[in-house]
Amino acid sequence: MAALLELDNVSVHFAGLKALTGVSLQARPGEIKAVIGPNGAGKTTLFNVISGYVGATGGAITFQGQRIHGLTPHEIAAKGVRRTFQNGGLFGEMTALENVLTGLHSQIDSGFTGLLFGTRAARAAEREAVSRARRLLDLVGIGHVADQPAKDLSGGQQRMVEIVRTLAVDPPLLLLDEPAVGLAPPVRDRLMEIIRRLAGEEGVSILLIEHAIDLVMKASDVIVVLNAGQKIAEGRPEEIRRDRDVLEAYLGRG
Repeated sequence: MAALLELDNVSVHFAGLKALTGVSLQARPGEIKAVIGPNGAGKTTLFNVISGYVGATGGAITFQGQRIHGLTPHEIAAKGVRRTFQNGGLFGEMTALENVLTGLHSQIDSGFTGLLFGTRAARAAEREAVSRARRLLDLVGIGHVADQPAKDLSGGQQRMVEIVRTLAVDPPLLLLDEPAVGLAPPVRDRLMEIIRRLAGEEGVSILLIEHAIDLVMKASDVIVVLNAGQKIAEGRPEEIRRDRDVLEAYLGRG
């Protein structure tokens, strides 16, 4: 299957600090690819350069066959590369439903005048957006909290809302930055089930940063290992388990 996203020999340097050096990888539709490594390995920098928050010093990044390095985060997101962040970023006073609707605003194509005067097209677009948001919340098992303020939800529920908001526009590629951090084991397992379902049933390509190695091994199709800004291994979970360089650099610690 053709690659959706491709990084070719990508490097990111900050004033002499080599955050990434010559990293190449691909992401394919319906595939879950985890990115792991010790602190400072370059995982977040990798997500930042893909999503346009930092610039590449060298190499090339293409998405659906088009160059995206050098574009702004907004331009890259508009092409279908969507991302969650470690710190969430929900609007606490808004309900779960309203937070998801903020992710759908770009698809409500009824124009300012229609929204201002409440035209039939505007009302229909709004109804469809609300219906889609509720369906997505039901999909991840939190439809019952749709009308509750985000600040009153549990950490796991807030994480689900953030993921749903990202999914609202049907992105072909989803970057998940530590989605399970701080979650209780049952909630983490439920989250990983949903991630597998999104890839398997919806065909979403998922790049995943996660420190919980047990979850990575269960949820991922392929694992990429970074260390000191370089890719030191890539393979299926059972291959990564046996990789001597990985065990020395990361999995064997502690």
